[in-house]
Amino acid sequence: MRKIVLISVFVFYWMLAQSQYRIDTSYTIKSSYTKLIKKYPFIRIAEETKNKNVKKISDVVYNQDKNRALHFDAFFNTAKKRNPAVIMIHGGGWRSGNKSQMKTMAQEIASKGYSCFAIEYRLSLEAKYPEGVYDVKNAIKFIKDNAGKFNVDPDKIAVLGCSSGGQMAALTGTTNGNSAFNDAQNNSKSSSKVNAIINIDGVLAFKHPESSEGEMAAFWLKGTVAENPENWKNASALTHTDKNTPPIVFINSSVPRFHAGRDDMIAILNQNNIYNEVHTIKDSPHSFWFFNPWFSETVFYTTQFLDKVLK
Repeated sequence: MRKIVLISVFVFYWMLAQSQYRIDTSYTIKSSYTKLIKKYPFIRIAEETKNKNVKKISDVVYNQDKNRALHFDAFFNTAKKRNPAVIMIHGGGWRSGNKSQMKTMAQEIASKGYSCFAIEYRLSLEAKYPEGVYDVKNAIKFIKDNAGKFNVDPDKIAVLGCSSGGQMAALTGTTNGNSAFNDAQNNSKSSSKVNAIINIDGVLAFKHPESSEGEMAAFWLKGTVAENPENWKNASALTHTDKNTPPIVFINSSVPRFHAGRDDMIAILNQNNIYNEVHTIKDSPHSFWFFNPWFSETVFYTTQFLDKVLK
């Protein structure tokens, strides 16, 4: 009886420790499907395809801070010992979503000869900007530090994100070496520099004629644009785009607001002879990457770009 009580107490305190931060579960693949199926009756949720050359390791802890651990799921091709790596950031308005939403895409891209990492990061109910960006950068450092364990070439790192994750991916890549984002992880031997960006329907500028970001962005950025203009400016990848920005591919829906800042960014990239691609998927909604036929198209554009710039 005493043993049962002790186990119950342990489980209670473990659950309490895990629930110290609030979670918004509103953005899911299922909720997106329910929202879109009436207008797009032909769509199907993309299913994970197993590949004998892809090894999966779940819930690897890449950062531990007091009672909070951050994890990623690794999907890496075992055919070679050194693959280009793809760090994958889920969407959800900086407030919702989770790393499991990237597993199908991670599995598929890994099967093409890559090491993919679907990462967890702190969302806005738990931590405001720029903490989630620091989490992404710390995950990159950890993966480089442990490159041999995951068949990674540490000199060939790409960052991929969807929606708000796309915004974070672009910001991560455009702030390579930026001292304002240099939150060096303790004991890390590596930098958070990346060599390529895949932006899937993520805005490039929060305050822009094409942008309509509102409450979700304001909640993450610690205030409205009037209340905190510096955060709205500094969180925009367009602000940091320059000669040091790595090659980038934009994979977009047909919804204009998610392209905000893209054309201005491309103009800067072209001025500096930085390779870039644009693929706007005709008649597609936001969250298209969860569903076929668009999922396969997204993976094709992604791997075609990665093969060109990293292989």
